[in-house]
Amino acid sequence: MTTDRGEMTTRKRRHIDVCLDGDVAYRGVTTGLERCRLPYNALTQTNLDDIDLSTEFLGAPLRAPVLVGAMTGGAELSGTINRNLAAAAQRLGIGMMLGSQRVMLDSVLGERAAASFTVRDVAPDVLLFGNIGLAQLTKDMVPDIVRALDRVGANALAVHTNPLQEAMQRDGDTDFAGSLDRLHDLSDLLGYPVLLKEVGHGIGGTAVADLLRLSGAPPVAAIDVAGAGGTSWSRVEQLVRYGELRYPDLADWGIPTAQAIREVRAALPDIPLVASGGIRTGMDAAKSLVLGADVVAVARPLLPAAIESADAATAWLQRFVDELRVCLHGCGAPDLRALRSVGLTDA
Repeated sequence: MTTDRGEMTTRKRRHIDVCLDGDVAYRGVTTGLERCRLPYNALTQTNLDDIDLSTEFLGAPLRAPVLVGAMTGGAELSGTINRNLAAAAQRLGIGMMLGSQRVMLDSVLGERAAASFTVRDVAPDVLLFGNIGLAQLTKDMVPDIVRALDRVGANALAVHTNPLQEAMQRDGDTDFAGSLDRLHDLSDLLGYPVLLKEVGHGIGGTAVADLLRLSGAPPVAAIDVAGAGGTSWSRVEQLVRYGELRYPDLADWGIPTAQAIREVRAALPDIPLVASGGIRTGMDAAKSLVLGADVVAVARPLLPAAIESADAATAWLQRFVDELRVCLHGCGAPDLRALRSVGLTDA
């Protein structure tokens, strides 16, 4: 596999710049979480200091049900971002997803790009997800993908499916024909638990029905709904490619995060489930957990802090976790199991 080296690294850096400074949020679609209300209990019998946020995800212990979402890799600045995020995740006992490792599959760029994904020296204990696109998941590429995962010390692989983003990207991978069959056929060959995720346009009931059609059981260990309402990667790619929104309706296309959680959980009641896409606060996290998610993931809001320092990233995430803890205290839930039983009301 070879690519235009300059084009790939430039695009990675443009993604960072646009996400920092551009108008990349959905405009006509929200997460739907604002229409859910977490019940407040003025007679809670909990002690805030004793609230237990600990959980397990894919067999790994987490001190809070939080993952740093997939963001970047390949560009020089990406290495700084990933290492600061990984150090924060290590300090707080939460998990982390790396950005797409596609660049590591490149025969020329691979080894040099690996440095931007190398975080184990600062995060030896975190649950670490490698990341590759569904379009790159082919039988011929499995050995290279496994080497990339081994190289970074990953515990699991996030496979992102992003047809809308790729359609907006210059020279994007737009052939998804047969990709579902490959996912079914190749997941076991990877030797890593596979998490299927979107990038911010949502996995909902229709996609899950397709996922189950071949065998009646999902070929993956977990799903990240990555719903609409946060960062629109259709919007990001249009701004990177054209410098403007050429297709504004496509910039606001997706399944809202709350809807995606409900639909996937209803279809797959037992699968480990990540809620991401517009998760901005501890309250958003609490609502997502009540709706059926096992953990939540946060990405773009962390970007400025991740560029600044590991301390800044840690502080941002600590505030997020602290707010989640207060949410449990305020609704009378001593732990995550109790939180999931409180129910939500309509706002």
